[in-house]
Amino acid sequence: MSDWLIQRFSDFGERSFLAFGDETTPYRTLHDQVEAYIGELTQAGVQNGEVVTLIGDYSLNGIAALLAIFRIKAIAAPVATGAASEADSRSREAQAQWQLEVGEAFRLTRLEPPQERHAYLEQLREKRKAGLILFSSGSTGRPKAMIHDADRLLEPFRKKRARKHRILIFLLFDHIGGLNTLFNALATGALMVVPHSRDADVVAKAIEQHKVNLLPASPTFLNLLLISGAPRQYDLSSLRFITYGTEPMPESLLHRIKEALPNVSLLQTFGTSETGISQTVSRASDSTLIKFEGSESEYKIVEGELWIRSKNQVLGYLNHAMDRFTEDGWFRTGDLVEEAEDGFIKIIGRREDLINVGGEKVTPSEVESVLLEISEVIDCLVYGEENAITGQNVAAKIVAGKDQDLKQLKRAIKKHCRAKLSAYKVPARISFIDQTTFSARFKKTRGEQA
Repeated sequence: MSDWLIQRFSDFGERSFLAFGDETTPYRTLHDQVEAYIGELTQAGVQNGEVVTLIGDYSLNGIAALLAIFRIKAIAAPVATGAASEADSRSREAQAQWQLEVGEAFRLTRLEPPQERHAYLEQLREKRKAGLILFSSGSTGRPKAMIHDADRLLEPFRKKRARKHRILIFLLFDHIGGLNTLFNALATGALMVVPHSRDADVVAKAIEQHKVNLLPASPTFLNLLLISGAPRQYDLSSLRFITYGTEPMPESLLHRIKEALPNVSLLQTFGTSETGISQTVSRASDSTLIKFEGSESEYKIVEGELWIRSKNQVLGYLNHAMDRFTEDGWFRTGDLVEEAEDGFIKIIGRREDLINVGGEKVTPSEVESVLLEISEVIDCLVYGEENAITGQNVAAKIVAGKDQDLKQLKRAIKKHCRAKLSAYKVPARISFIDQTTFSARFKKTRGEQA
């Protein structure tokens, strides 16, 4: 499976593959480290089909360990270092036989073997296929353990040609979007730039220092980048592309980003942990409309919800029922969409985030986009709160610009919303906060905020 990829590392030779601070590492070193880890795993007794919980991050050791696990046809369950406290529970959910931590040292621990193995794990072992286990965020309950055929996930990257581009690695080591960026970069011989943290100033400094061409991020982080003033303080002229996904992009925020970075192409991506990353195209940099292309996945819209069926989708869950999949393989994404002409669609929100005001449905992203049209509003979070009469009301938390008269701003917000939105969509309660809340994956957190 990964033989072809590991061979490319040798072919790329002294081309730089990883930049962290002032240090860069060549592809030849990555090749040698993968081979060394293959030896260590084999010598320790890790076998085909066994599950290895991998605690690591985007580093020489973390990436080499992931690929070494694939190479010996074992199953990797990556856990980002920031979530290392969850490693034991995730090992249990993944039915892991081993736990590997790769920081400065290589620490491999044999775990108590599971009493019985899931059929999906046995299926990969019997077919001598490498595996990948990813976990849902767990924000709505017990994290789901999803198992992929890693051979199949990697295969589309075999067709990629070498390119000299520089990518900032932003999404996490155990996130389908982050791994997709990793596999694409490795297959094409890109330089991956790893910032010391996901702080907006740190990311901007890394872009300037290493002349990054491509930044994958979320709308929430891109707004934080604007709020920080980084586009004015750092030279970001090397940026050619920003890809964004993981949550809906408010149109007014997209326009703010385009205004701050006029020479950058903004491209929306779409993917789920269950179905992988789909091939999409954006109508334009200032448009939130996208179209699905390619033969790897297909889609349909059922009662306003996007359903995906992909060649790269999971074998299944190890610890959860397959109730979001239909019998014929369609995955109910939970994403609500609007259809436009020519096959383009617009993702408007998550079904679980809908606000029900007396039977009328409101998507938070629509209201947030209207709020962000107001120059004095630099960030916002819209959510539903309970109401005895209508069931729910629309509520908004606002991050205001400096030195604002908040009473006057609240009146201006109400007036602007009444002019742009139906009455039931206008926030019934507005409060002011210092900053909005977001997850480790830089997605806004909603739910009961009051």
